[in-house]
Parts: sequence; C-alpha cells; structure tokens
Amino acid sequence: MVQALPALEAIKRTFPESSVTWVVEEAAAGILEGHPQIDTVLISGRKSWLRMLGHPRTFREGLLKIAAFLKALRATRYDIAIDLQGLFKSGVLVGLARADRKIGFDKSRELSSFFLNERLPAYDKDKHALERYLDVARYLGGREVSSSCTLPIGQERSAMQQRLSDAVLTRKPLIVMNPVARWETKLWPERNFALLADRLIAEKQATIIFTGSRADHATVSRIMEMMKQPAENWAGETTLKELAALASLADLFVTTDTGPMHMAAAANAKVLALFGSTAPWRTGPYGPSHIVVRAGLECSPCFKRKCKDAIRCMGSISVDDVMRKVPL
Repeated sequence: MVQALPALEAIKRTFPESSVTWVVEEAAAGILEGHPQIDTVLISGRKSWLRMLGHPRTFREGLLKIAAFLKALRATRYDIAIDLQGLFKSGVLVGLARADRKIGFDKSRELSSFFLNERLPAYDKDKHALERYLDVARYLGGREVSSSCTLPIGQERSAMQQRLSDAVLTRKPLIVMNPVARWETKLWPERNFALLADRLIAEKQATIIFTGSRADHATVSRIMEMMKQPAENWAGETTLKELAALASLADLFVTTDTGPMHMAAAANAKVLALFGSTAPWRTGPYGPSHIVVRAGLECSPCFKRKCKDAIRCMGSISVDDVMRKVPL
C-alpha cells in the first residue's frame, strides 16, 4: 500500500479534480487516515469477516458486515477502478465495483486479470513494485511521475518527539529496530537482534527502541531478556503513522522485510533491511540511500513463507555482517 502512494500522487497531479476512493484492508488502513489526496477510505475487514463466518454465533454478523461493505463499494459509479495488487482478493473487488474502466496488469497472479476490461502488458517480475505501480499512472497519462510521496504524519512526529523527550531518550544515535515479520522465512534469529542491539549501544552509544505490533510485544521482551544493555520496548504502543514518524526521527531503522520497512522508507528514514527469501530488487526499501543485507544463498530468493532452510537462510546473516553495514 505504501509503495502505491507515489502512483496515487502522480494520478492526482494529472487529474487534480478527481475524487479518489481507496479500498484497503483494516490492518493497514491507519496509514491512510487524513491523507490529503484521498477522499474516501473504504475498509475491508476480510480476515475478521471470514473468522465470523466460521462460527455459528457470529455467522449472521459476518454476513451483514460483508453486505454493508459491498453496498458501500457499489454505491458509487466510478470512471476508473484500478487493481494494483494483482491478487484474486483485489481482483474480485475491482470486478464487483461499478466502474467503466477496470484497469490492471495482464497475466497477474491468481487469475486476477480475469476481472479487468482493460489490461496493461504483463509486468517484468523483477521490476520494483513501486515502479510497476507508477507504470499504471504513466498509462493513465501521468505527468511529473515521481517515486516520492506524502505521509500525513506531522502531528504524529510532534507526538513522538515529545514522547522521546519525556522518556529522556534524546541521546544520539537513535536506532529503531523492527524485528518481526509475518513470514517465518523473513525472521532473523532473536538472539542476533539482542547481540546487535548490545553492540550498537556499546560501540555506537546508541539508544535502541524496539517496535512492532501488540502481538510482537512478547517477542521483543524475549530479545531484551537476552540483552546485557537496557533498551525500550514500544511494540504495540504506536499507531502505524506514529511508527512512521518515529522512524523518520531515528538515525537508523533496522528491520526485516515487512510493511514498516516501506513506511520508514516513505517517511525518509535511513533503512537497513535484512532479506532472505524475498528479492530486495522487487520489494526492498525504495531508493539508493537504503541498505540491504542478505546472505545470498543459491536458493534465495525462493519467495516461500515456510522453508526447512529458513534458519540457514536468515541465520547466515551474521551480526558482524550487519555491523559492517551500519552507516554510523
């Protein structure tokens, strides 16, 4: 979603009077709140709705929520509906929308192009996702197409500055670490994060703040228990926009390949990202100033969520490898 924001801005520069509705799943919706170029954020609770449908007591409620969402989706007649994600779940939404032009890439994943009536040529899979999305803006006549974008985080940045000051965390350098990812093949060993944090404190006199979702709090606690030096556990204590703002205030944002990595890059943070099963040239932090560390095994990238060699893949990245790349 964050990587699609530059395409949104290019389209708005081309059609400044246009009205934009963005359909987004609820987990990522917070980052779009208050965006000056989005008129309506339509939130899909797909995962929670499916859970409701799986239980007799909540089945009816789930059906009602789905019906209300579809009613809202179809309430407007759109000139254009765009499927940037290119998955079956996004293709279905474009298919259900009342739109004259339904645009996306041909031969995309999960047969999502079936729902389109206007197909761009199949994209190069090794092209960065952000550039791929900008190709859609170019197709629509986009002018001044740029990889930059606006995150509406002014208030959150002030709030994070105040929180850092109140907690007396103003010692530099400030390093934010985001150690968790949804795929097990993207995870770096917890002990490695602990050792890295200790070394950054001892050798760089850094302040370390760990971040993540509420569900990640226990993971961060385990990492901190393995540390010799004190650090901060802010997992579950920031909104998405606050996390982006915190990253923008940091001297370095160390992360696995996950959504916060893209938010940090969009917020102009300096990102150091750890990659294993995925391809940084496709979905890495966009821009030349960011740093990617990967072991580069012969089987990588495999794009598997689970793998018997996952520990070898990410575990082959040593703490020394990362320390050598730290630009401080």
